[in-house]
Amino acid sequence: MLKKLFPFISSASLRWYAALTLLLVVMMGVELFGLHLLATTESRLGDVYLRRHASGYQADPDIVIVDIDDASLLGMQKVAGLWAWKREVHGFLTAALLGMSPRALVFDINFNVPDLAAPKSDAMLSDQIRDFPHAYMLALRLQDAAANEAIPVADIADSFAIQHKGKPDARVALQLPLAIERKAWRLGLVNSLDDDDGVLRRYRLYTDVAGWHLPSLPARVARGLNWPQVSGKDIQMFWPLEGHQRFSYADLFKTLTEDRRNLTPAVEAQLNQLFRNKIIVIGSSAGGLFDHHLTPLGPNYPGVDILAIALDNLKNGRSLHQVAAGWLFMFGLVLIALLALAFRRRVNPVLTGAGLAVVTSLAVIGADQLVVRYWILPVVTPLVFAWAWFLSAAIAGFLRERRTRDRTVSLFGRFLNPEVVRKIVDHGETVESLSGQTREISLLFSDIRGFTTLSESRPPDEVVRLLNRYFERQVEVVWRHGGTLDKFIGDCIMAFWGAPLDDPEHAKRAVAAALEMEDNLLAFKQELLADDANLPEFDVGIGVHTGSAVVGFIGAKRKLDYTAIGDAVNLASRVEGLTKDVSRILVTKDTMLACQNSGIDFIFRGAFPVKGRAAEVELYEPKRTSA
Repeated sequence: MLKKLFPFISSASLRWYAALTLLLVVMMGVELFGLHLLATTESRLGDVYLRRHASGYQADPDIVIVDIDDASLLGMQKVAGLWAWKREVHGFLTAALLGMSPRALVFDINFNVPDLAAPKSDAMLSDQIRDFPHAYMLALRLQDAAANEAIPVADIADSFAIQHKGKPDARVALQLPLAIERKAWRLGLVNSLDDDDGVLRRYRLYTDVAGWHLPSLPARVARGLNWPQVSGKDIQMFWPLEGHQRFSYADLFKTLTEDRRNLTPAVEAQLNQLFRNKIIVIGSSAGGLFDHHLTPLGPNYPGVDILAIALDNLKNGRSLHQVAAGWLFMFGLVLIALLALAFRRRVNPVLTGAGLAVVTSLAVIGADQLVVRYWILPVVTPLVFAWAWFLSAAIAGFLRERRTRDRTVSLFGRFLNPEVVRKIVDHGETVESLSGQTREISLLFSDIRGFTTLSESRPPDEVVRLLNRYFERQVEVVWRHGGTLDKFIGDCIMAFWGAPLDDPEHAKRAVAAALEMEDNLLAFKQELLADDANLPEFDVGIGVHTGSAVVGFIGAKRKLDYTAIGDAVNLASRVEGLTKDVSRILVTKDTMLACQNSGIDFIFRGAFPVKGRAAEVELYEPKRTSA
């Protein structure tokens, strides 16, 4: 299967890619379904979406806040003294608010310590809320260290209106509103639910205590007011930029108590309209009362506002739903599959990366737009693993390409001019791509005549130096004319033109190289005679033939040669053998015809029998056209 997907990759590389794909897919599954190490990154990107769309969220006008702000703490000092105020203060305000027929009263104030010095003050507040069926108060679950304060859950089940019951003997440590009589309790928990980065994004719906589901305060209100029930243990909140309508506690207290007798009927009616059928949340934003949290909209967000937003989300179905991990896993798989397909088709990695960048942008934009439809699409995880696959594959491909280029340069550097090697590498050619090709080429064989006599008259080391000097000069000629050096066979040079790069003028270049090799030989002989007048006579024979041959790398893994094989090679070799007593350079009729209009003249030297061929071969001597 993988071989079909990546036909151009070796088996070892295939195993690497298979291992990489399997590893990343498994890691993505573990992350999405278990570890959630990227959850904070996902959440912070979600915070960006929420801040972008917060201005479009209009807070529910039926939820209002009576705020004990810093000004209220100062303004109430003459009436109630320093915080904490006597419960009768809240009782007076509660009585006034109940007279305006609100839908519900939600106290985000802790009434946990009874006022033993003024029990009638506590009783006065209890009397006001006892008979109002939609007055709700907070409770806090204490840490396990407070187990000595644990009480049976069954004893307070009615106060929490618990529907899902658990073990009969279960106990829980709670901070309860002991200043309020038990009959007036309609309780819900307000323990904050912070994420790992300390940001409060969600609100609990219930806390599980040995099977008992203790509702949160917003969930308790939602149940009491018969709002649609939300499944799950918590909700992820949608946050408005502009909060709910709020009233200063001190100002409202003064208006509804001290100044009420002086209010005109019109103002009284207006006040009644402000609170009739409203859900009134009474709590504090004062800095000194330390009820502030870090939220997606920023730090120091008052707890009373968070409670109001949770109520708003539940009332209007605005809480966010998260796309199931299974869909995210499939999204990641599809991305990796598309990357593999692009890799299979050898799409430029830059284009593939650009495509993945576009998909990433579209995914982020899509996730941003889904927020207004109350969906959270955590795209970070599948995108991270898709990018990890792409970068790993791209780096591996680059390293593999680098090794291939180095190998190609190393191999071709023995046969070709470095400039030609660069062109081959730039074309992306490899050992495999250049092997087993049938090409129309021109082949040249050049052999030194008299070399045996020369070698017998000189010490071996001197013979080697002379031969190397000669080869060095002639190889430069081959490369200068764009030829491929095939091999040295003793004192013979084999070269060809027309491969590995296509060259429509290969015959012309081969003949031009042969003519320059002749000139090179004569110059080389003059140099040697200048040093040694008794130098034995030697000459060179050069044969050129143009025809079809198979070219490519042949040999073992540790020793590969780029060479040409076929009948054309044999004929070129035999033509070189026929140069003796005829001409230094002979070419076949095929080469002569391929060199028409090349500026080279040819002299017919006759037809000669050639071993392995029934018909004689016509041979020509090339001559430069006189200027």
